[in-house]
Amino acid sequence: MNRIGATAVASLMLSSGLARAQEAVEVGPVEVTATRIPEPADRVPAYISILTGEDLRARHVTDLRGALATVAGVEAPAGGDAGPASAVPSFWGLHEFDAFLLVVDGVPLGGAFNPAIADLDLADVERIEVLKGAAPVLFGATAFVGVIQVLHYPAGKAANAVTAGYGTDGSWRAAGSIALPPVGGFRQSVSVDGKRDGFSDPREHVQNSRVLYRAAGEVAGGTLGLDFDFTITRSAPPSPVPRVGTALTTLTPLDANYNPLDARLDEDRSHGVMTYSRQTPVGRWDLTASLAHSRIDDVRGFLRSDLVNADSQVQGRDIDDDYLDSHFTTPLGATANVTWGADVLYGRGTQASRNGGYFPLLDGSAPLPRATDLHVDEINSLYDQRVFAGQYAQLDWKLTPELDFNGGLRLNETHEHKSSTHIDGFDPTANTYDDRTRNVTRLSGMAGLSFRAWQSGSDELVVYGDYRNTFKPAAVDFGPDNTPDILRPETAQSYEAGLKGRAADGRLDFELGLFLMDFSNLVVVTTDADGNPIFENAGGERLKGVEAEAHWRLAPYLTLSAAGSWHDATFTHYVASEGGANIDVSGNQLTLSPHWLGALGLIYSPPSGLFGSATLNYFGRRYLDLANTASTAAYATLDAGLGYRWGRYSLAVNATNLTDQRPPVTASEFGDQSFYRLNGRKVFVDVSARF
Repeated sequence: MNRIGATAVASLMLSSGLARAQEAVEVGPVEVTATRIPEPADRVPAYISILTGEDLRARHVTDLRGALATVAGVEAPAGGDAGPASAVPSFWGLHEFDAFLLVVDGVPLGGAFNPAIADLDLADVERIEVLKGAAPVLFGATAFVGVIQVLHYPAGKAANAVTAGYGTDGSWRAAGSIALPPVGGFRQSVSVDGKRDGFSDPREHVQNSRVLYRAAGEVAGGTLGLDFDFTITRSAPPSPVPRVGTALTTLTPLDANYNPLDARLDEDRSHGVMTYSRQTPVGRWDLTASLAHSRIDDVRGFLRSDLVNADSQVQGRDIDDDYLDSHFTTPLGATANVTWGADVLYGRGTQASRNGGYFPLLDGSAPLPRATDLHVDEINSLYDQRVFAGQYAQLDWKLTPELDFNGGLRLNETHEHKSSTHIDGFDPTANTYDDRTRNVTRLSGMAGLSFRAWQSGSDELVVYGDYRNTFKPAAVDFGPDNTPDILRPETAQSYEAGLKGRAADGRLDFELGLFLMDFSNLVVVTTDADGNPIFENAGGERLKGVEAEAHWRLAPYLTLSAAGSWHDATFTHYVASEGGANIDVSGNQLTLSPHWLGALGLIYSPPSGLFGSATLNYFGRRYLDLANTASTAAYATLDAGLGYRWGRYSLAVNATNLTDQRPPVTASEFGDQSFYRLNGRKVFVDVSARF
């Protein structure tokens, strides 16, 4: 942490003799993720991608995979252990469900435990901001490799559109949003959407419905905002495919589903947010209070790698996820401001899992059982309470019209109390009870500089660099197994440098970034001699690479996007326990981490007549195991759409994964050396109307 302070002090000392900055002409998009207050993205010393809601709707994007398709170095295949409504994004070559932070309208979604992607609503989105790397000051102990912030239209504004569509495998979707008339001086808007996604596995599906109501008005000299969000999800999960030797088994059909007959992954979630902001003698004060509760029923089965046994679970869990933030933005003269305050994330999760076993036949010649009818081999219960508190200050100082310093420190105070019970269904002497606590107090912070090296009208070239130091308590997976340990916190420090800017009279914007991250205590899943998953800290890792993306407005309604990245994510030192044997994997690639990623995207969206889009993504070769003996080949996917617009109405055909690629994309933490495949081809016919 001394490096943070040294960097900040040195930057301030070097700049103390510079002339007082004058207001510069700012162009380009504005972000709020890295600074909490609106700031031109080109002045922020970090790699930031901004996706507009208009472009997402032009591509008929409804999930995170499609939304992030043109962001350099990022992939987010749908599915995973959190169910078919979820996804597992990866940044900087790290494919971990909890290594990034998901923020929705300023509130971490599932931040105390795991990103709640299954509850993410992409209807009525104004824009999405993607910050590479951590946000160690403003959001604290929540992420390492990236922040995704989804920003819906504010109260009183909306996309003012409705869409309905029908697709393959019995899929359908409908969404609408509208700005309501003001009531008592309060601006209002509401967004409603629902969908059913079917898949090539006839048993797999997900159906959900969401309502988001937003209101805001002037109260007591400030602005009071109220949001209410309700989500209902009903899904039947797929079966991950076991790896046998160096590849996924070929003894199971492509879309075989060995889950019990009553398998489901259902969730009811309610979420309320209150915000208040006003000017004070020390600057703008912003307050955010968020309360969320989820009830989840999880019934599944996982085929073991012996292809004979399967493990079942009948699990219920309740999760409270609350957030409170209060901060001031205080101006320091005409050229600087400091954002300072405190926040707290509170999470409480309870779980009870009744586990059993069964013997499915691979050819499906025998009916599958209901999990609730099976003998209960064990009952595992868990109570976990987490409190992540922090006091922070972040300085934004425009030293000159061209030079911008951004840096800050945060004092993190984390507390976790975990109690777990294991009741053995065969041997009562094997029953256990564990009660553990871990408290950590630690500094985190960042310092960065951006320098506008050249500007001509709306064109410019900006050079930037930053250093970030952060940590995160180990995640809680809420799996079926008894996991009494509280693992050591994960820690990381990263360095980043890059270029960003615009050319061709502002029609071409580009960004290139280089990064290096040293990671310690990464939580990984290995297996014991019986194939049971084990969670442990994995020593040290190093993530390094280069990423670049560009967006070129070729014509008023025609945009071309291109992105590419090279990642090198390796273990620097780690002896893994895999299958009961110790394997030194130091120097090996992290699992599911390709060296190369690439994307090309084209959007043509005039106000009338023909319109369309196409996105081509390339994913390089990757390993499925820590020993780097099982690899999967590179592949490419194509998403495309074509439609016609007349007046307020439009009709379009939209397709995802037209190449119908089905490679393994996400590892299961619950199944024995098992992997989820990429979803197959899906085609929709959509009708839309704007008003």
